[in-house]
Amino acid sequence: MSVPKPEYPRPDFDRSDRWLTLNGEWGFEPAEGEPTAIVVPFAWETSASGVRRTWLERAVYRRELVVPGDWDGRRVILSFGAVHHVARVLIDGIHVGTHTGGYTSFEFDITGFVTPGEPSELVVEVDAPADKREIPHGKQRSIPRDDYDGVSFTPTSGIWQSVWLEARGRTYLESAALRGDSLTGFAVSGRVAGDAPAGAEVVATVHGRATTLVADAEGRFDGLLTVDAPRLWSPADPHLYAVEFRIGDGDAADQVVATAGLRSIETRGEQLFLNGRRLYIRGVLDQGYWPESGLTAPDDASLLRDLELARDLGFTLVRKHLKFEEPRWLHAADRMGMLVWAEPACPSRFTPDAALAFEEQLPGLVERDGNHPSIVVWGLYNEEWGLDWDIPGSQERAAAAVHAYDTMRALDDSRPIVENSGWAHVRTDLVDWHYYDEDPAAWAANVAALASGEKETFEVKLGPDFVVDKSFYGSSDFPRTGVPILNSEFGAGFTSLERAWHVRWQTQEIRRHDRFAGYVYTELTDVEHEMAGLLDTERRPKDWGGLNPADSNADTVIVVDIVPQRAGADIPVPTGPLTVEVHVSHHGDAPIDATLHAAWAASGSPDHPVTAESVDARAELTAAPYAVTAPVAVTVPAPSGAARLHLWLEEGGRSIAHTFVDAAVVEQPNRRGARQS
Repeated sequence: MSVPKPEYPRPDFDRSDRWLTLNGEWGFEPAEGEPTAIVVPFAWETSASGVRRTWLERAVYRRELVVPGDWDGRRVILSFGAVHHVARVLIDGIHVGTHTGGYTSFEFDITGFVTPGEPSELVVEVDAPADKREIPHGKQRSIPRDDYDGVSFTPTSGIWQSVWLEARGRTYLESAALRGDSLTGFAVSGRVAGDAPAGAEVVATVHGRATTLVADAEGRFDGLLTVDAPRLWSPADPHLYAVEFRIGDGDAADQVVATAGLRSIETRGEQLFLNGRRLYIRGVLDQGYWPESGLTAPDDASLLRDLELARDLGFTLVRKHLKFEEPRWLHAADRMGMLVWAEPACPSRFTPDAALAFEEQLPGLVERDGNHPSIVVWGLYNEEWGLDWDIPGSQERAAAAVHAYDTMRALDDSRPIVENSGWAHVRTDLVDWHYYDEDPAAWAANVAALASGEKETFEVKLGPDFVVDKSFYGSSDFPRTGVPILNSEFGAGFTSLERAWHVRWQTQEIRRHDRFAGYVYTELTDVEHEMAGLLDTERRPKDWGGLNPADSNADTVIVVDIVPQRAGADIPVPTGPLTVEVHVSHHGDAPIDATLHAAWAASGSPDHPVTAESVDARAELTAAPYAVTAPVAVTVPAPSGAARLHLWLEEGGRSIAHTFVDAAVVEQPNRRGARQS
């Protein structure tokens, strides 16, 4: 069989000159059942693994390992992308090391356990508890069932990211953090390991300029790398610098090429700024899940294609939900200029041990992923998962959220941090909120009240008979102004047509209010029973009823002063001239002078008319950056029947924004035969 996922796993920390993939077929011995084979790196629940066993709690992986003969004299490192949940590694029956944590990468120096050119037996013993409530598990289903079972999926157990070997120098670079938020160069810090880390000279070279950094007695070093004529990283120009680290000389030297970008992300009052320029987030939630391979992308093309799909739908940020995604995905986001909101998996019950296990992920997350300029937000807890939905009612749980924030801030001071995404903030750099509502009128009214500060609570349905009012704030002490506010989950609708309808109207209501710093739509793709994606599980577009989602997520968006009635029938068919008032939300760097056009077309038509003769009305307007315009009115004659009113903006003969209003019979729901109370 061909080797699955054969690509080098760490293009952002490149040692691909001497490496060997261990992906492929391994022996597999389940705790219950007969030995078989498994395809690594796919979780044993998945069909891609060839095993497809759910609720198996223990298994042993086994394979032959031969270190290349020409690695003699070098350090040999065994690396794992991720293993859920406890991995005990042995070589020829000798214990090498144990790692706990199903999402964090880890490695072991196995130089003393192997002889280059000679075979050894590599064994990985894995424990994957069915009861996941007190361990970080994100959206993996648990037995006993936890509170999140309705939004949870098939578990991911065992080896689920790549396994590989690397040859390094006898004294080698173990880690290096590069922070470019000064915009003039890189603050660098790192750690040396191996034979002689104390006093080791680390030569860091960027753009031909070499800087020598000397490790202390513990192998740690830090310094500054200056850059001539700095070129900043941004979505419009995602420039990456390659920083070469070298320890030692000649063929025995250790060498790594790390990538990083010069960029800053900061809050100023209620606004976000990237490299000193205003940033408005237009994001999508992505759970990184595939139907045949679970949390592991089936191949590199599938992994990276999701970024392209998000971009093509108009999104500028991906919130990777409750999952450390593969470094290859993050490296592709760096190169593409896609912004990323990164977050770890949560437990689902609060105990001191659960809070500790949650925080134990954070150093590994920052060490592995902190160099990626695409990551502009660190998320921590999600909706008080692992905090029993009770920050406002529990000082202990509120303190756990604060402690997680402080822990992350000590690890990385270069990005905004959200301590509890969605609800009840106690210490955060962004006040984000999750709000779902099927009623367009209620959505518009509540979003307006949340923007003005008139309201700070919103209704959340946690179960069929469990509805609560959740708040932006977890305490009376949290400031009600001066911190950016953005939505980080919304969406509605049962059918694909309804969901597209809500995309159009709900997104415009967020864009109507200048106070918000952005939004994150839920979600990119369907996952198992969760059918909330713009795309299905196979990444195919759904029936959007003529909507192009990119129109709703554009720099410039038309906001229509209508409360829509039904999907496919926003308004009744007018019997006389129709006047529509619209606003424009423009997030470009410069003002625009544009012409608003309005014209009727056939129901369901996906695009606006293109001939001058078809234009029924027009109006001129000017839109300033990051400010919603005053209303502009256009009047069109009544159509002869059901029709779609296209509204679009043109600047310099180019269409820069588009939306539509459907006029049709507003069908009332059929409730014949309903039980009478």
